[in-house]
Amino acid sequence: MLVGVPREIKDNEFRVGLTPSAVRELVAHGHKVIVQAGAGETIDLDDALYRAVGAEIVPDAAAIFGRAELVVKVKEPQPSELGMLREGQVLFTYLHLAPDRAQTEGLIKSGCVAIAYETVTDERGGLPLLAPMSEVAGRMSIQAGAHALEREAGGRGILLGGVPGVPPAKVVVLGGGVVGMNALRMALGLEADVTVLDKSLPRLKELDLAFAPALKTRYATTDAVEESVIAADLVIGAVLTPGGTAPRIVTREMVRAMRRGTVVVDVSIDQGGCFETSRPTTHSNPTYLVDGVVHYCVTNMPGAVARTSTFALNNATLPFTLALADKGYRAAMEADCHLRDGLQVFAGKVTHERVAAAHGLDFVPPEQALAL
Repeated sequence: MLVGVPREIKDNEFRVGLTPSAVRELVAHGHKVIVQAGAGETIDLDDALYRAVGAEIVPDAAAIFGRAELVVKVKEPQPSELGMLREGQVLFTYLHLAPDRAQTEGLIKSGCVAIAYETVTDERGGLPLLAPMSEVAGRMSIQAGAHALEREAGGRGILLGGVPGVPPAKVVVLGGGVVGMNALRMALGLEADVTVLDKSLPRLKELDLAFAPALKTRYATTDAVEESVIAADLVIGAVLTPGGTAPRIVTREMVRAMRRGTVVVDVSIDQGGCFETSRPTTHSNPTYLVDGVVHYCVTNMPGAVARTSTFALNNATLPFTLALADKGYRAAMEADCHLRDGLQVFAGKVTHERVAAAHGLDFVPPEQALAL
């Protein structure tokens, strides 16, 4: 199969879909790989490294999309890329379609086979291709939040861990999944006062056993969320509905009741955000104020640590990329129901139920669309 890797063009996105090591594996399996010039240059993966493992370097994205049977990316196709996708071409990347009508319509119109990293599952019910970036984003959320709490950044002027004689910042983590656990680990490591809220009592018990007595846990009722966020200095939004739109659990009224300079970091923004006041931002312009509350809502947080993120992502995606290339998309998804869970758009049909529901579109089960 001919596999293509374009250079990412989203704002300050420096990750790359395949590392030279991943390309070497594909070439060893008998596949041909084309990589856009400079795709990994900013993270010290220059073109010479790709050539050395058998890749062909091509000058632009048009060459990638025009020739490749399988396009491996990191972030969702941008408008200029959507127009280059073609019928029957396989796109393997993060998509986050539920809050993005325009992208959904573009993929439908293209006729491509769009497989989303974020809804590929595993036998334990996990999301193995989302997890590495959730780990990165969770850890980064505390770094970003700590900086935003500084006065020059608009925050309350609070040091996350405090100092002797001065109390630490109060950090509230909404959601105890992969993002939330990594966020609270970092916050606890910096000696902040940390509370996590979740609707799963078993998950709260696991976190309590792992991090008590430093960590406080609360069941996420509306009252508990309201009380916690109003008292917080930093709130991390780490709520996930796989493939669907994130629930807006923090209302505009709650935000209005927060103290001036409180910081919210909405890691759920890829799926629409869990604060009513959230809207997507970029690394170039990451924050904005609503009622004096600093909002950090960058949609590609791991792109800021692109080298770490690229290698972590490739470790997870490579087995699936090899399966798609070795077997072809149809046979690969027939053989692996977990990979099939990643199929979101196929030949003009929406094949993920939550994406269809988010946009009021017809849903076609992937098995039916693939005629398995």
